[in-house]
Amino acid sequence: MWKWLLISLVLVAGMFGAAFYFAHESGVLKKIEEQFNPKAKPMEVKFGAVERGVLIRTISAPGQIEPKTKVEISAQVSARIIEMPFDENDQVKKGDVVVRLDDRDLRANVDAANASLRQEEARLEGARAGLANAEIELKRSQDLVASKDAAPADLDAARLEYSRAESNLRQVEHAIEIARANIQRAEKDLSNAVISAPFDGVITARNAEVGETVVVGTLNNPGSVIMEIADLSAMLVKARVDEANIAPIQESQGALIYINAYPDRRFTGKVEHVGLKRMLDRENTPYFEAEVLIDRPSDLVLRSGLTANVDIQVETFAQVLKVPTQAVLDRAVDELPSDVTKDNPVIEAGKKFTRVVYIDQDGKAKPVPVKIGSSDDTHTVITEGLSEGAKIVSGPFKALSKLQNGQAITAELPKKKGDSKPAEATTSTAGK
Repeated sequence: MWKWLLISLVLVAGMFGAAFYFAHESGVLKKIEEQFNPKAKPMEVKFGAVERGVLIRTISAPGQIEPKTKVEISAQVSARIIEMPFDENDQVKKGDVVVRLDDRDLRANVDAANASLRQEEARLEGARAGLANAEIELKRSQDLVASKDAAPADLDAARLEYSRAESNLRQVEHAIEIARANIQRAEKDLSNAVISAPFDGVITARNAEVGETVVVGTLNNPGSVIMEIADLSAMLVKARVDEANIAPIQESQGALIYINAYPDRRFTGKVEHVGLKRMLDRENTPYFEAEVLIDRPSDLVLRSGLTANVDIQVETFAQVLKVPTQAVLDRAVDELPSDVTKDNPVIEAGKKFTRVVYIDQDGKAKPVPVKIGSSDDTHTVITEGLSEGAKIVSGPFKALSKLQNGQAITAELPKKKGDSKPAEATTSTAGK
């Protein structure tokens, strides 16, 4: 009885052993384990390494491209346009006549001013003669009074007449000065009937046509803008920098410029001017304006008004340890294994969360607390926690967000040609 029972137990054990061996060798056991333990199923990730190199801290800001030098051409006299030789997009040279106004009324004003001068000059001769006659009469009265042949009242009258003649002469002299000033003003208005280009450039806007009457601006009402001339050889970006980021920006700092109209090109430039006054945009958001001069390629004409984004290089770090920014994640300290958190100087006391980077340890993910420094668009400086060359999990972000301690990981397989599966996100602000 016991003999048959022992034989039965041995046969059952052998059958279980054979089944276990078969399940292990065929992968069935592994599949069962992966089904009940998610960490046992390898997660496809991208691997990277902690690198040592240069990191440039940048501040990004949107902006608009404008010519460094541009002018709005307005008339200084009200008159009708009779000639506009150039059209929009035409090149002009300094001194070229771009607008000619009807000057008939202005020439008449010059003639009237000259006539007024001649009239006052004629009055001047009479005033001088009157003063000379008053002077003679005054001298005669003085002699008669001295010889007692005339009463003192006659002398007083002669003196009064002399003063009146002297005052009249001064009035005429001042009137002549006014007439000459009126001539200068009339001649200046006449010269303003011809408007010339102030510098070499391009007509970027033409707002009036021949036959229209231009209006001179006043304090409360702007005048008519006939056209706009700009020098497109020197272009700049007027970037709107958030007030929280304006402090480190200084003149002569380098910048990278991305123009929306040219998505495949990257432009360089440098900060030329940083505004001191806070401004408000249409949504009443405060900003400071920084002008970035573009190193414009000779084969490209940049249009005024294009939108762009600027990365201003405010600080450079040399020979620092850096990792992809998305590899730096926030994790709750309580969720990390004790062998990682115990007596770890990187984890600040009392903090509920810490930043970690996952490394590859024998095919499994292990979180390593780190301290970070500055970041650029793609990488973040690691100041403590990792050493150069360490193998880390760098992506994709969807996998990083689900990664846990002890998770089995394997290198992500390259996508087959023609695979239309959308790519995983490759950027993140975690750790910034």
